[in-house]
Amino acid sequence: MENILILTKRFSIPNANQLEVALKHGAYSSLEKLFSMKPEDVVEEVKKSNLKGRGGAGFPTGLKWSFIPKDTKKPIYLCVNADESEPGTFTDRYIMEYDPHLLIEGIINTSYAIKSHTAYIYIRGEYVKQYQILSRALEEARKAGYVGKNILGSGYDLDIWLHRGAGAYICGEETGLIESLEGKKGQPRIKPPFPAVEGLFRSPTIVNNVKTIASVPWIVLNGGEAYAKIGTKDSTGTNIFGVSGHVNQPGYWELPFGMRFLEFLEKYPKGVKGGKLKALIPGGSSTPVLTAEECEDLYLSYESMLAHKTFLGTGGMIVMNEHTDMVKALKTLTRFYSEESCGQCTPCREGTSWLDRLLDRILNREATTKELDLLIEISDNMEGKTICALAAACAMPVRSFVTKFRSDFEKYVKPISIPVHKVAEKIIQKEPIAS
Repeated sequence: MENILILTKRFSIPNANQLEVALKHGAYSSLEKLFSMKPEDVVEEVKKSNLKGRGGAGFPTGLKWSFIPKDTKKPIYLCVNADESEPGTFTDRYIMEYDPHLLIEGIINTSYAIKSHTAYIYIRGEYVKQYQILSRALEEARKAGYVGKNILGSGYDLDIWLHRGAGAYICGEETGLIESLEGKKGQPRIKPPFPAVEGLFRSPTIVNNVKTIASVPWIVLNGGEAYAKIGTKDSTGTNIFGVSGHVNQPGYWELPFGMRFLEFLEKYPKGVKGGKLKALIPGGSSTPVLTAEECEDLYLSYESMLAHKTFLGTGGMIVMNEHTDMVKALKTLTRFYSEESCGQCTPCREGTSWLDRLLDRILNREATTKELDLLIEISDNMEGKTICALAAACAMPVRSFVTKFRSDFEKYVKPISIPVHKVAEKIIQKEPIAS
């Protein structure tokens, strides 16, 4: 089962991003079965598969599709989130680069299931090469009759449009993406209503990321139950895990969910480079960091990550060795989030930049231990108090870094000096002197 490939099966085939080659290796083979099914049946198969969104949230895909109002008179849209830009996350780009026809086939399957006739691919602006490859693949698909009117004589019409972002991380948030597609500033919307009810152009819209949609053709061909047998009970199918940081062989690997992390680390990235394992960011920079001790019984699954109070996220791992300065590592993250906040919500706009400035003070050895507690306090006042999750994406790493690696931070700060009379008062009142 470890060798089953769903998303990367054509990656090693030369020129598989060209239609002629892709067709020889099974591209678009799901369409005949797809058009023999009712759209509702496709949704049910995806529900049976328990496919979860690979963009970070891990929400059940089929369930999300079923939220579209059955009696809507409005057009239904599909938006493909290809705005991959979180630090440590870099696997969607390879699907678009090596097998763009798998993504297009997934878009046809998904659009048919949700009864959409217009799909948009919102691609990260910096992905110039991937944009060019995907543009060429779309043109090939149009000429061959896989996109456009009456696809393969099925009577089903579908237009697919490719839209480049302008480099804003916040447009990876589904409603920020929708606002940007509509030509507005990419700022998230207040929910509800959720996009499945009122999204693009105020019409029902499904937003799924690249890996999620690229998984659908296999499910249609082989059935939801077959997909659900891969991986674990709560983490079905495969994922492309990307690894960066202090490893001997950075890269990406497609595997079924469920492998023990330390086994994966030795077998695929070939172990930690430059020392022992100190820390792991498991699913993109927004997920809480784990210590080496916590990684001892960690598995590559949604449920194992939750048991360790973190998230599988995008599956983009950042490995840090024992020589890593956790204060400097965290400073890199706070700078990213403070610069990428859209500024719409005060706790995010002010909080992310405040955290970043505090990290500056700590690194300049101007702070006291009190400011370490302030990092936690600010984080607690950011999370869950904004329209979207960007504030939480900054707060969660900050809280976990400071809590789990406090000794690293204490090397930079001065102890709080308490006046003698205050110490005497605390002794008389039997209070802790350090508080």
